[in-house]
Amino acid sequence: MVVATQSDLAETSRIEAFSDGVFAIAITLLVLELHIPELEEGERLWPALVREWPQFGAYLTSFAILGIMWINHHSMFRQIQRADRGLMFLNLLLLLWTALLPFPTNLFAEYLRDDTINAHVAAAVYSTNLTLAAIAFSLIWWHVLRRHLVDHDLTPSQQRSSILRYSVGTAFYAACIGLSFISAPVTLLVQFLLALYYGFEQLRTRA
Repeated sequence: MVVATQSDLAETSRIEAFSDGVFAIAITLLVLELHIPELEEGERLWPALVREWPQFGAYLTSFAILGIMWINHHSMFRQIQRADRGLMFLNLLLLLWTALLPFPTNLFAEYLRDDTINAHVAAAVYSTNLTLAAIAFSLIWWHVLRRHLVDHDLTPSQQRSSILRYSVGTAFYAACIGLSFISAPVTLLVQFLLALYYGFEQLRTRA
């Protein structure tokens, strides 16, 4: 186990504050992609709103994902005592995929009902973004345990168990990339269910 010295460490408050800002901006940008439907002459509003279900579905899914990512990020940093440069870089990697998420969300919503390969590609881009974010989360947790930056001591076996438990969802996110080329709507549903999975506490470190 590599233990960081005190001279290498810094407070986590700036990381948390900066991360909160990125999460807040990303989750706000999602709603900007919702547009009022244009009605043809004599058309009623309700059917037009129903036709916009891809926008609402993608928005709700990404809102849930970003919201739960923020909650889990808070839960993780509640256990981290100090930060080193490696943690800062890995947290930036996570924020890279966090800030990017509004783009694949809009892309997915735009092509979700498309009957061509475009719908599958859009779903794959969305799933890839979430997979990379999940990997970044797992790398952060692996790093803080390896560098002994958390507020508790775990045996190597307990560390592996903790990392594996947190990383289970990553494998499902990766599987969604393949699922994207089978059904884009089903992919969106699975992504929403994965958000619910991560809504449960994944960082249990003590029995």
